Amino acid sequence: MESLCTKVTSGGTPSRSDLTLWEDGVIPWFKTGELNDWYVEDAEEKITLEALSKSSAKLFPQNTVLMAMYGDGKTITSLGILRNEAATNQACFAMIADPAKCDFLYLFYALKYHRHELLKLVVAGAQRNLSSGIIRKFKIITFPLPEQKRIAAILSTYDDLIENNRRRMALLEEAARQVYQEWFVRLRFPGYEHTRIVDGVPEGWERMPLESALVLQRGFDLPSQDRLDGSVPIYASTGVNGRHNIAKAKAPGVVTGRSGSLGMVHYVHEDYWPLNTTLWVKEFRRASPLFAFFLLSSLRLDQYNGGVSVPTLDRKVVHKIEVVVPNNKIQALFGDYVMPMLTQLRNLGIYNDKLRAARDLLMPKLMSGEITV
Repeated sequence: MESLCTKVTSGGTPSRSDLTLWEDGVIPWFKTGELNDWYVEDAEEKITLEALSKSSAKLFPQNTVLMAMYGDGKTITSLGILRNEAATNQACFAMIADPAKCDFLYLFYALKYHRHELLKLVVAGAQRNLSSGIIRKFKIITFPLPEQKRIAAILSTYDDLIENNRRRMALLEEAARQVYQEWFVRLRFPGYEHTRIVDGVPEGWERMPLESALVLQRGFDLPSQDRLDGSVPIYASTGVNGRHNIAKAKAPGVVTGRSGSLGMVHYVHEDYWPLNTTLWVKEFRRASPLFAFFLLSSLRLDQYNGGVSVPTLDRKVVHKIEVVVPNNKIQALFGDYVMPMLTQLRNLGIYNDKLRAARDLLMPKLMSGEITV
């Protein structure tokens, strides 16, 4: 691997106690959790120029390929490509491809193709890790440079389409959220000019505990060995994590995290199975499914974490939260306005799933030479 690069190294973390290395930072500084198996552009944190001279952090050029050397779950071996020059922490292994030997996009896809082999080399411990020495010596399939570029161009067409759809989805999500804010937070709903506001509540609306609007219920156990092939989505706290042949809840549904990961809320368009790590809306009493989704999303449920070692959300605590619920007419109008956005979001997500499946089917054929280009 290292013979295909001009430089292979890892990043570093400036001292957190020295604020001059962080305040007003201008250099994007990426962590492994931000690697998304495609280009990375907007880092959660930034460091100053001074941090480069006072720490082991390094400035890597555009198109540097990154790999996560540490982490649990899906983090380790996650990949990224720098859209612009940036720095990383020490858990990111940085590979700068030698343009005379290796196309950087081909290097990215080759590492992705070999991921299952890299995972076999991970050392278990308190935190799973993949040493820089192993990555340096790891062998990948190579082709003449022109062929590398053609392979990368074919595969990147799929990822470019996926990224474009992601951006469209983000815009749709933000547009729908802004409609909710405009109608139910800023109270500029249709007909607001002619509606009396009493103690901050529009006439015909009601202030009530959340439990009066909807009822949350803990999900159901479903061990991996008991799952059967089917089309029913299984929802965990972070979203769909598998399929089954039996549904436990009817659509439309709303699901949020109960244990492990809190704060994310999911609108479900089809019958589903909510796992025991979730809370799902068992009864929509005074809130429509769509309004319930946006209402729960606005509550920042992660702030009600009652766990110690594992984040946990107690539905009894959430049920006591005071909320304002609009009348049925306004909720119906909101649904008419926003549901087309959510439908388009869902369709784009399905399209992206198909693009990923097509790319992943094609990649081994290109990398093995079964298909020549």
